[in-house]
Amino acid sequence: MIPYACPDINQDDIAAVVAVLQTDWLTQGPVVPRFERAVADYCQASFAVAVSSATAALHLSCLALQVGPGSRVWTSPNTFVASANCARYCGAEVDFVDIDATTGNLSVPLLASKLAVADQHGTLPHVLIVVHFAGQSCEMAEVAKLAQQYGFKVIEDASHALGACYQGEPVGNCRFSDITVFSFHAVKLVACGEGGVACCADPELAERVRLLRSHGITREQGADEASDGPWCYQQQLLGFNYRMTEMQAALGLSQLARLPQFLQRRRQLAAQYTALLSPDAVLSLQTPEAEASAWHLYVVRCHNAEVRRYHFEQLRANDIAANVHYIPVYWQPYYRALGFERGYCPQAESYYATALTLPMHSRLTGADVEQIVEILNSGEVA
Repeated sequence: MIPYACPDINQDDIAAVVAVLQTDWLTQGPVVPRFERAVADYCQASFAVAVSSATAALHLSCLALQVGPGSRVWTSPNTFVASANCARYCGAEVDFVDIDATTGNLSVPLLASKLAVADQHGTLPHVLIVVHFAGQSCEMAEVAKLAQQYGFKVIEDASHALGACYQGEPVGNCRFSDITVFSFHAVKLVACGEGGVACCADPELAERVRLLRSHGITREQGADEASDGPWCYQQQLLGFNYRMTEMQAALGLSQLARLPQFLQRRRQLAAQYTALLSPDAVLSLQTPEAEASAWHLYVVRCHNAEVRRYHFEQLRANDIAANVHYIPVYWQPYYRALGFERGYCPQAESYYATALTLPMHSRLTGADVEQIVEILNSGEVA
């Protein structure tokens, strides 16, 4: 089986995890802060807070930005459900902004139009969660201008985009957003098994996320509180157990050292796909600026839904684990129960109907790509 994604683990990664297992610290030790600093340095961010998953990071980011009952959060429908669920965890209303059919990212012109209508009706969002689909950054400068104009906060869901760049700078530096979230799930470029990081420039936001990830508890005594002794702790907020373990952080640190290598390999594979795929087999290719995307996914658009189904089944029959990203979030039964109906975001639905995700990971070989392309090209549709 050729998987659509898989981790690339070497002996250095294994040794890093074993080294932690030989210490007395499995949680809340020195490795997590080192991992946080390494991610912040790579992304040129002021602060990075590591948590148990990217979903946890999104949840805490919403809470840190004061999302709660009565809040409105907008996001893309072309994403995993966590990009919307994080707002629902806080009791907020969720809405969706349709996408650009070329990139799969949130459409800035459609966002601008939706904001203008919402402004007239007094229903502007409090937070916008922008998703960098497949590893390509959204047009964040334009998003930031709209955020300033209409007064909403911005979270970048960069779960696909560690290593990506925007305007020559690393995604995650938060130049155009309040918080950026990364994922370290097993299929991401840098894998911790599970894990997430929230990057930001505001020290107060960073401290709030840190407090929320560990039950809202601090051991720093407040000036207005008498301490019974050095053993005391105080719960300041209703927080969560969203801590990252030392083993996850050790694996992430080791993997992060190879991120440039992982990126280079994915760019080579993307170039090979693009060169070999026949325009008769697929309608369009994923073609962001090669050096700017993290290439988490390689997505092609098929001629129609029936052709997509045919290609998918042919690949699976040949032990090639193609996939599809994404079913529009609001098609899910939970969101349909909230009142969303098919047709709400036509560009996202059109994208989903013909999108096919081909295998993309650093363990993929050139021969693997040739085999995949041969199967697709042999099923050409004139």
